[in-house]
Amino acid sequence: MNKINMQNQPEFGKQLLAIIQRIEKLNEDAEQVAADIKAVYDEAKSAGFDVKYVKKMVALRKLDPDQLDEADELTQMYRTAIGL
Repeated sequence: MNKINMQNQPEFGKQLLAIIQRIEKLNEDAEQVAADIKAVYDEAKSAGFDVKYVKKMVALRKLDPDQLDEADELTQMYRTAIGL
């Protein structure tokens, strides 16, 4: 565990408060981003898209081409194995 120099307590308090405030601001930003994403999914649903598959496409687009190929191959292999 890091030892904190408490000799300069006013500076320590200011630095700690600044860190906490930055974290709080980032949490607020994350909540707003989550609300924005939900609104876009709601828009997709209103436009007639199946949100479950829209989310799947978002996840697949995050993969690099090799990972995507592997996922496709495994999915097909598993579907074949269970007769789908």
